[in-house]
Amino acid sequence: MSAPRRIGVLGGMGPEATVLLMSRVIAATPAKDDADHLPLMVDMNPQVPSRIARLIEGRGEDPGPVLAKMAAGLQQAGAQALAMPCNTAHHYAPVIRDAVTIPLLDMVELSVAQAVAQVGRGGLVGILGSPALQQVGVFDRALARHDCKAVYASDQDGLLRAIRQIKQSGPSAQSRAALADAAADVAARGAALQLVACTEFSLIADAAASRAAVLDTLDVLVAAMVEFAR
Repeated sequence: MSAPRRIGVLGGMGPEATVLLMSRVIAATPAKDDADHLPLMVDMNPQVPSRIARLIEGRGEDPGPVLAKMAAGLQQAGAQALAMPCNTAHHYAPVIRDAVTIPLLDMVELSVAQAVAQVGRGGLVGILGSPALQQVGVFDRALARHDCKAVYASDQDGLLRAIRQIKQSGPSAQSRAALADAAADVAARGAALQLVACTEFSLIADAAASRAAVLDTLDVLVAAMVEFAR
């Protein structure tokens, strides 16, 4: 078997979500010894400017140039593809692609493709993530190409509070309850499948799964990374 291809990870958004990605890649890789695991090159950069501040609040530095520089650095260091465990940051995917000649394993596009395969063209797909996703239409654009529509939770502020709380102190009973309530709300409005579309929520995805049929976008990215590398 040839050596696995190296994947560069644009990380730090947030740090715990990046570590979760790495642990899930390890768990998804058949291995008998260290050498069987996949080589990852991780730029853990928690100083990427806030996507929430820029996209929701209209303030702060543009994350795009920082992400582009990270991507170029990973390619220069030998990465053969890129992965980014942050759904909201995929708003800047075009900037990242312009900075490199290697592929970006696009978590949004890959997750939408799987969702459409389950709900069919014209179906409703729930989006559980940052309010920024709705404001800039990250998933709406991808779903529209399949004649599908996104459904968002009514209490977007509650989801944002939960995300910030997880970033600050980790998962809690309050954040779990907020995600479960959002999943129930979106299911009641007709979404046959929901995407866990924030990697902070990937830490507590079972809270959403207790109330609705869900697909964790982080798991979709992990599967794509293992397939590409091997």
